Amino acid sequence: MGHYAYVSSRSVYARPAPAGLDEDGPLVAGEPGAGATDYAADKRGGELAAEAVFGDRALHVRAGLILGPHENVGRLPWWLGRIAVGGPVLAPGPRDLPIQYVDARDLAVWTLDAVERGLGGPFNLVSPPGHATMGELLEACVRATASDADLRWTDPDTVLAAGIQPWTDLPVWLPPGADHAALHQGDVSRAVTAGLRCRPVAATVADTWAWMRSLDGPVPQRPDRPGPGLDPAVEAAVLGT
Repeated sequence: MGHYAYVSSRSVYARPAPAGLDEDGPLVAGEPGAGATDYAADKRGGELAAEAVFGDRALHVRAGLILGPHENVGRLPWWLGRIAVGGPVLAPGPRDLPIQYVDARDLAVWTLDAVERGLGGPFNLVSPPGHATMGELLEACVRATASDADLRWTDPDTVLAAGIQPWTDLPVWLPPGADHAALHQGDVSRAVTAGLRCRPVAATVADTWAWMRSLDGPVPQRPDRPGPGLDPAVEAAVLGT
């Protein structure tokens, strides 16, 4: 029997997932024949189902945050849309906070190449540590949109004290701590050794903005996912504008 590539998720790692966790970290429980339960368990169940049939010829692509053109979850599109409006923008700090994500196109290229080479087993698929920061992401949004936006870098404690929810109200961002370690500080050396190459954050941002501008209507949004983003009134209150 042939080879199977399954796009899984880094959510399969048991929490708390420490910084630097590689593919050998502890996993959540999952059942290959289970119906829908929760996201992490379902993804692990998918891995087990693939392994049951294909054994070591099952490739588990454990993707993290996926960005790029055609995103229908609304994370990077929200930031681009908000920054395009201009004016003072609540930028959650610290500015040099590392982020990990993978451009959907880089994910696809790596996966297809891995299939052609017959790779099996788990691979974490996000950008390597040091690839991008929150500051580089948002500043790339300013440049791509040619906006007059004024990024107001705001201390995480101030953001959280205002009741603002990381990840949903302010997409991509997680304050320093356990969640940030789990989502934005993973070890991807196995995938890099196997050929992962990630385009610059500026390219992902610019191409996403170009795609958004090409649309004849609003950016598509998955119906099962509420659109992310911060209430303008809350943003103004925090910034005092």
